[in-house]
Amino acid sequence: MKHALRLTLITITALTALAGCAQAQRPKYVIVMISDGCGYNHVEASSLYQFGTPEGWAYQHFPVRVGMAHFASGGGYDPALAWSDFNYVKKNPTDSAAAATAMACGVKTYSGAIGVGLDKQPLQNILERAEEIGMASGVVTSVPFCHATPAGFLTHDASRGNYCAIANSMLMSKAEIVMGAGHPLYDDSGKLRPEAKYAYIAQPQWDQLSAGTLASDANGDSTPEAWKLIQTKAEFAALAEGDTPTRVAGIAQVGSTLQSGRAGDTKADAFAVPFNDNVPDLSQMTLAAFNVLDNDPDGFCIMIEGGAIDWAAHSNLPGRMIEEEVDFSKAVEAVVRWVNRHSNWSETLLIVTGDHETGYLTGPGSDPEWKPLVGNGQGRMPGMEWHSGNHTNSLLPLYAKGVGADGFNRMIVQRDPMRGPYIDNTSIAKLIFAALR
Repeated sequence: MKHALRLTLITITALTALAGCAQAQRPKYVIVMISDGCGYNHVEASSLYQFGTPEGWAYQHFPVRVGMAHFASGGGYDPALAWSDFNYVKKNPTDSAAAATAMACGVKTYSGAIGVGLDKQPLQNILERAEEIGMASGVVTSVPFCHATPAGFLTHDASRGNYCAIANSMLMSKAEIVMGAGHPLYDDSGKLRPEAKYAYIAQPQWDQLSAGTLASDANGDSTPEAWKLIQTKAEFAALAEGDTPTRVAGIAQVGSTLQSGRAGDTKADAFAVPFNDNVPDLSQMTLAAFNVLDNDPDGFCIMIEGGAIDWAAHSNLPGRMIEEEVDFSKAVEAVVRWVNRHSNWSETLLIVTGDHETGYLTGPGSDPEWKPLVGNGQGRMPGMEWHSGNHTNSLLPLYAKGVGADGFNRMIVQRDPMRGPYIDNTSIAKLIFAALR
């Protein structure tokens, strides 16, 4: 009964926001940036390291700042229990697939579902809606391009683990950009494998992609448009300026993540272990994607993921988590600069959030109380503590700026005693669908 009431409240508040969105200008550029596994303390930890202050990132000061619940179908979030029982948020967390589907399609579903509902039938996502009205679309990630979050924004599958089938579906979609890791010929340190490993894309599709013959109809003219494959760091950098191909598949020369999985002391402080030097960072990938997508006069809709914050947090690796969160946050800053230079906030909607919290990150000495992170100065690891190797149900921060962003303030579900007003993650898709009317 409580769950049904919660969904009713979500629907009512969403409809109220949609009425407001219906009067606003339709955005030309819709940009959703997701820091996978990132909660409030992950953002703060990266800021403490980068700036020596807890709120140094520009997006932390966006005009819209609310909390976000993210439970999967059948779950829930009780704000009173979340702050009276230290272990409450460890119970029944979502996974990235269900969370991505909720944010991309506006519907709660089961963990593991990629763009499908409880009946395993496809749900329209915001990128498909963008393509339907003539906009360009794409996904960018720092983990395998067919992993749960990018897949949830671009395609449909009953199980997130069907990587090769999902990869093929993504490359047969109408999107103009697919970028990420997952290269079959390179390992996690960016070194050539002695033998190819086709874990994230099947060999026949890879061979076609490499030959420039993998194609699908992206613009509805019944003529297949081929993908242009780029792989090297130099190719990503070059693509950020000048003329571009119509469609680009950017598969960086690395296995599962751009940097988080590289060899070396995984427990070292942030940036102490040399980086893979043959792969782009998330900012470079993002700007390359924008230069392709902005060829469309109708604008574009894109999802950009910092995917390995989650991977580092699962393993409780503070240094690598901070590296990944800094990389993601710098990508947000690059997007803000792009908007200020090439667009404006009257035609752009930028949303920055996570999909779930991973690692139950707190300050030292927590449990049963919650202690704050300890700042030790710029460039120094802050004091922090992990309490899980899994996802949690803790609220996430959502930051938004631009046309229609204030709609989130009309989609508040409830108030959390620590985080303040919060929305449901399905509100992201609902707001964007309304904006792309």
